[in-house]
Amino acid sequence: MAAALGLRASARLPRRLKSTAAAALEPWVGADVEALQEKQGKHVWHPMTQQRPWSVAEAAPPVPVARAAGSTLTRMDGTELLDAMGGLWCVNIGYGREEVARAAYEAMTALPFLSPLHGSAPQIELAAKISELLRYDAHVYFTASGSEANEAAFKIARQYHAANVERDPSGPLRHTIIARHRAYHGNTAGAMAATGQAERKIGFGPQPPGYLHVPPPYAYRRPAGVTVEQHGAEVCRQLEETIVMEGEQTVAAFVMEPVMSGGGVLVPHETYLRDVRRICDKYGVLLILDEVVSGFGRTGAMFGHQHYGATPDIITLAKGLTSGYCPLGACAVTSDVFDRFHDDPFGASGKSTLPSRLAHFRSMNTYGGHPVACAVGLKNIEIIEREGLVDRARDVGDFLKASLEAALDGHPLVGEVRGMGLLIGVELVTDVYTRQPIEEDRSAAVVNACAEMGVVVGRNGSTVPGLCNVLILAPPFIVTEDECRKITDAIKRALDAAV
Repeated sequence: MAAALGLRASARLPRRLKSTAAAALEPWVGADVEALQEKQGKHVWHPMTQQRPWSVAEAAPPVPVARAAGSTLTRMDGTELLDAMGGLWCVNIGYGREEVARAAYEAMTALPFLSPLHGSAPQIELAAKISELLRYDAHVYFTASGSEANEAAFKIARQYHAANVERDPSGPLRHTIIARHRAYHGNTAGAMAATGQAERKIGFGPQPPGYLHVPPPYAYRRPAGVTVEQHGAEVCRQLEETIVMEGEQTVAAFVMEPVMSGGGVLVPHETYLRDVRRICDKYGVLLILDEVVSGFGRTGAMFGHQHYGATPDIITLAKGLTSGYCPLGACAVTSDVFDRFHDDPFGASGKSTLPSRLAHFRSMNTYGGHPVACAVGLKNIEIIEREGLVDRARDVGDFLKASLEAALDGHPLVGEVRGMGLLIGVELVTDVYTRQPIEEDRSAAVVNACAEMGVVVGRNGSTVPGLCNVLILAPPFIVTEDECRKITDAIKRALDAAV
């Protein structure tokens, strides 16, 4: 096993990261940390956080983070945290990259803002680069986040069909978006409706109409006696049955992640995505791949779908597009989709339910294609390619997964360690034979215990009632071998304490 845990030479850290973060935050040196914590408790509303204890002085808010470098966050009291979540699945190149800061500075000095109606060199070059990486002629619509990218994708899918009467007379009826249970696609109205996580929606209803959900492949919980491939085929059959039962002429698109992330790191069989592509083609349904998390190397390929040999009609991107250094999202489409938005998409016939003056995509994001964010995106991709970080994510991911499997083998609370590249999940159970999910408060306690040991890990919190039991790891691609051991050790000790 020891040999299996050694990194190949290609996965060695390319060079020591340097950071000017400490100097840049000089004004905060010597700041009154307790005063900042008090202001935080009174004025900052954090996401996914119960803040009542702060309001009634039962507990103090966390110490603010002052700076970060590599895979490490440093709080204002000097304590450090190894960030095994890469921020929120996004800091792929690691923290503290001076050249990214310089690229942002230079771009902001030259052009601090530009309406997306205009074109800038960073925007144009980034769109061309995305097309190159996708390996097909892509057309890129920029947004400021993954949620907005998915909203754009749903609009595009519906308008595509409205303008597609020449090929498909039922086009105007096609409005339904099919998504999957457990999946997360964003927090805006349409993206939330597509999200298959009940606890993210309870209290926010009613949801927008026109969204349905089908099961994802979940190999660990497949029926006894069924192979992983057979299980994937069965959930594909359910997708096809849903399209037929709803009326194929009403379905606009199917949206999915190549590897489900926030829903518990669900890795499909290698044939699943190709079967989905075949079903979508059979019924004239557009395939939207949400690669907000898996894009730009996270799974050990530049894009997650490139593992499986299937191409989407629409792909959504964010997070790793800039490694979180600037807010930026993107929705890229094939030429076939793009051409439906021309004012005369079918030549002389011109058959469309939309008048010619409305044929273009009538959507706008104020900060979409922001010149500074696009410059950061270009520099981020340059670093990923120059340092071979996609291969490194694959190799270090194999190392971390093997480390976890070795350390947690036979643990009474661990059902499965799974993942692809540096997207890894550890499913926690109370019984490895019945596979009963561990209680939510116990899984939360494991996360908290890791944090107390200086390691930030995630879990699929606020997803499906009773099924928030998967620890999630998505560290920066520059995470070291020793840091992987520290992550493994913290999880092992936290789980031992939870038995």
